[in-house]
Amino acid sequence: MAGRWELTDEQWELVEPILRPARRKDNRGRPWHDTRAVLNGVLWILGSGAQWAEMPAKYPPYQTCHRRFQRHKDRRYRLW
Repeated sequence: MAGRWELTDEQWELVEPILRPARRKDNRGRPWHDTRAVLNGVLWILGSGAQWAEMPAKYPPYQTCHRRFQRHKDRRYRLW
């Protein structure tokens, strides 16, 4: 069961193709944190009004969530 600010499986199926991370062609770099967990963390921040550093430990590090939020916010299309 999804938490209050978390996506259901049906919702995730709709947004996953849009948010799928693009890997480098040479496969270098650190592996990304789970995209669904990052999005749930962002939704928790937006829904609760808390500061990024107050994000619960069940989500990836707040720095990761904030960086991905900024990356998508700065794109031409708006997801959040």
